[in-house]
Amino acid sequence: MKKLSSRTARLSAATLLLATIAGCTTPETLQDPTVYDLVIRNGSIYDGSGDAPYPGDLAVEGDRIVAIGMVRGQGRKEIDAAGNAVAPGFINMLSWANRSLIEDGRGMSDIRQGVTLEVFGEGWTMGPINDAMREDLQSQIGESGTVGWTTLGEYLEFLERKGVSPNVASFVGATTVRIHELGERDVDPDAEQLGRMRALVRNAMEEGAMGVGSALIYAPGNYAETRELVALAEEAGRCGGMYISHMRSEADDIGSAIDEVITIAREGNLPAEIYHLKLAGKRNWGRLPEIVAQIEEARRSGVRLTTNMYLYTAGGTGLDAVIPPWVQDGGRDAMVERLKDPATRARVLKEMRATESDWENLLRAAGAEGILLVSSESPALKPLMGKTLAEIATMRGKGAEETAIDLVLEDGEIGAIYFMMSEDNVVRQASLPYMSFGSDAAAPAAEGEVLNSAAHPRTYGNFARLLGKYVREEKAVPLAQAIRGLTSLPASNLGLRQRGSLTVGNFADIVIFDPATIADHATYEQPHQYATGVTEVFINGVQVLSAGEHTGAKPGRVVRGPGWTGWPDGGACEG
Repeated sequence: MKKLSSRTARLSAATLLLATIAGCTTPETLQDPTVYDLVIRNGSIYDGSGDAPYPGDLAVEGDRIVAIGMVRGQGRKEIDAAGNAVAPGFINMLSWANRSLIEDGRGMSDIRQGVTLEVFGEGWTMGPINDAMREDLQSQIGESGTVGWTTLGEYLEFLERKGVSPNVASFVGATTVRIHELGERDVDPDAEQLGRMRALVRNAMEEGAMGVGSALIYAPGNYAETRELVALAEEAGRCGGMYISHMRSEADDIGSAIDEVITIAREGNLPAEIYHLKLAGKRNWGRLPEIVAQIEEARRSGVRLTTNMYLYTAGGTGLDAVIPPWVQDGGRDAMVERLKDPATRARVLKEMRATESDWENLLRAAGAEGILLVSSESPALKPLMGKTLAEIATMRGKGAEETAIDLVLEDGEIGAIYFMMSEDNVVRQASLPYMSFGSDAAAPAAEGEVLNSAAHPRTYGNFARLLGKYVREEKAVPLAQAIRGLTSLPASNLGLRQRGSLTVGNFADIVIFDPATIADHATYEQPHQYATGVTEVFINGVQVLSAGEHTGAKPGRVVRGPGWTGWPDGGACEG
């Protein structure tokens, strides 16, 4: 018998009633012969729109959703989702799984939270790279993989061929583009160099990048002036992309940093998003209403400005972030030479101790007692991990600033957690209607050597924490709105095609979870603990999580932005 179309398969109750009245058949005798690959039954369907859920079924054929509502056909596989939420797969708007997926393509910490798309690109990306960058990147990756790619698109295709569970996408990093042409020096590009940088962005957009991403408190990314960023953003905008930024300040100068994002959006003629919105430093905590008003005024004026966040009061980055950026001009070797010079060291100490500065002073924002050292490759320093900078300074009989410099000289790769945000602000930000969410972390498995490494708890808990703590417990945001912030909102912001909502014809990225039990368990002391409450995850129609356990499947694909030249319409790039 000829297979019925999905439209025919979705006969409504009204159609059945009319057929019965006409005497053609009865509801009992009418049987739909359609057989689907998958039918999920009896769930509470949150379609991603933010609207209230509705009870129903969902059918999947191949990699697509083909029916939603009352599905009368049968599934080769059927799942009873009674009592559970059925939602689109979650989008991690700030993922650092670009390397962890090379080591382990399962993406365990995120898959177990319902993440089906990892979006990379906070300043640094895996392409475009030149020969010197390739050598450096290969030394960082080690035996995990061979850096055989040159462009960002080639890297993403490498992941897909290798096999990964989640879908992957990426912005092109403004820092990476800058290093490609200028190295790690604090210099401005000349016209020819800027032209090559623009061409690199254009190429990445045509390969499917989501836009251009910056990280402006870290060297060498913060050497870029606004006009340089506008130029790169213009290229992304011509291809329908977005500018997304870890702003120049999230503390004392956050107002001017937001102004810069708005300027780049306006002059670059493209949407913009602020990475991990926060008010860092206790003296800034009360400024959230001011900052929200600034963002919303820009939105009312026509700027397409959105935000994302993680759900913790601590950030995480290297200890070298407490060093003024000018010291890092030229890379680590140059920084070490400067810090060894007594006169330069004295200047650095003075700047680190100043109550005001023209750079993002994370030591001032967190305080020495709020900086927790968590990782080091140096055997001599490993006993200090788990201690605060204040504790180590006391042990060594020096000030916090001198201790930080000494530690950076001893190991330039020390990882640290910075406690500098307000829980009240986290609660308020989570409810903003233009807020999406990102882990700002890798996606490792809690097993093997990983257990001996440091991690921020957001690595394992960010998305479950939103749905458990802030939706169910704190009631800070309704569940339907939170799911929208994890799905259709970021998908729309990114210009994704056929993803981000439970809609017939869309790709079958689906998560099933229990709203009554979903919870995060990772802590700062014991971060390697999976979240619970997500039971089933499907990516491109393939089951990746079953009864809470990873199936081993790796159906992840490259998800491309509007400028990709491979679209049937040729993509959105102008000119």
